[in-house]
Amino acid sequence: MVPEISLTDPEVIADPFTAYGRAREQAPLARVGAPGFGPVWAATRHETARAVLGDARFELRPDSYQTPDVPEHCRAYMHTMSEMEGAGHARLRRIVSPAFSARRALDFRPRIEPLVARLLDALPAEADLVRDFARPLPMDVICELVGIPHEDRMRWREYGIAVASGSGPAFAASIPGIMTGARAAVARGREEPRDDVLGDLVRADDRLSETEMVTLVWQLVMSGQTPANLITNAVAALLEHPDQLAVLRADPGLMPRAVDELIRWCGPTLLTIPRYAREDVTLEGCLIRQDEPIVTAAAAVNRDPRAFDNPDHLDVTRPGSGHLGFGHGPHFCLGASLARVQTEVALTALLSRPLEAVKVERAPDPGTWRLNSLVVRV
Repeated sequence: MVPEISLTDPEVIADPFTAYGRAREQAPLARVGAPGFGPVWAATRHETARAVLGDARFELRPDSYQTPDVPEHCRAYMHTMSEMEGAGHARLRRIVSPAFSARRALDFRPRIEPLVARLLDALPAEADLVRDFARPLPMDVICELVGIPHEDRMRWREYGIAVASGSGPAFAASIPGIMTGARAAVARGREEPRDDVLGDLVRADDRLSETEMVTLVWQLVMSGQTPANLITNAVAALLEHPDQLAVLRADPGLMPRAVDELIRWCGPTLLTIPRYAREDVTLEGCLIRQDEPIVTAAAAVNRDPRAFDNPDHLDVTRPGSGHLGFGHGPHFCLGASLARVQTEVALTALLSRPLEAVKVERAPDPGTWRLNSLVVRV
C-alpha cells in the first residue's frame, strides 16, 4: 500500500519530519499532492532516494522549475545547468566545478568573514536574524564572488529577497536587473580577470560563452539563497538544544561536522525538484510511467534509521554525514562546499556571542523548512 500525503494537511506543514517519517516506515515510495499539484511520486527512504537521484532514467526538465513572467531578452539566461542533462550538462559541469571546489571555498573564507562581521556589528540588541542577517548574507557573498560593485550591492540584496520568495511580481521584476548586472560583471571579468568565480572561469582552458557565464550568475542567485534558511534553522535548532549548543561552543573545531549534521537534521529542503521518468520504470515494486514526476522527500530520507543511528537525535559530534541535503549523482549541488563554508563562518561568529530566542515564527511552506522570523537578543 503506497501512503498518500497531502501538502495542505496542517500536521504535514507543522511537523513534516514526523509526517514523512510515518510514510517512510510504511513504504519506500509515497504519493504527495495538493489541490492543483500532483500527485507525484516521492522517495522516502535513503537507499531509494540515492537510486532515483543517480538514475539516468529520471531526468530534470525545464518545466521542473518555475518560469516567471519576465521579458523575452532575459529568457536566454534562465536555462541553467541544473535543468540540463547528458553531454551538455557534463561539459558545463567539468568547466565550472574547479571554481566551486572545496579548496576554492576555503580560499574564499577570508572574504566571507568580514561580510559576516559587518552584518553582526550592525545588529540591534534585539534583532530578527532572518531579516537582519541571514537574508542579506548570501547575496553579499554572491556579489563578492562575481565582482558586483559595492555601490550596487544594496540593490542586489533586494533582488535576493525577491528571488528567495520563489514567485510573484517581485520575483519577476528582479530578473531584468539581475541579468543586466550579471552581464556587466561578466564584461568586467573578461577585461580584467579577478580572483573570483568569474575570473576562474575566464582563465579556464575551455571558455564559456557570455550567455553561459551570465546564466551561471543567475544560477548562483537562485541556489545561493539556501544558506539563509539553513543558518536560521540551525540557530533555532541549537537554541532549542542547549546541550548541543554547549558542546559546539566548547569545541568550535566541531563546526564543519556540526554543519553537516544540521543540514541532515533541519536542512531547508523538504521535497526536491521533480524529476521525470524518461520511460516506464519499476521502482520498489511500483510502476512509474513515462513522464510521471518523482521527488525525494528529504525530510524522511535524512532521518532514515536504515542510514543513520538514532536519526531523530541532533548530534553535532556525529561522524560522517551521508545526508542527501545537497542531492546526489550528476546534479549534486555545485555550490555545496561554498554553502558549507558560508554557514560555518556565520554560525561560528553568531555563537561567539550570547543569544537568547525571543520569537520564532515558522513559515507554512510544504516544500521548504524555513523561518519567517527569528528574533533574538544579542
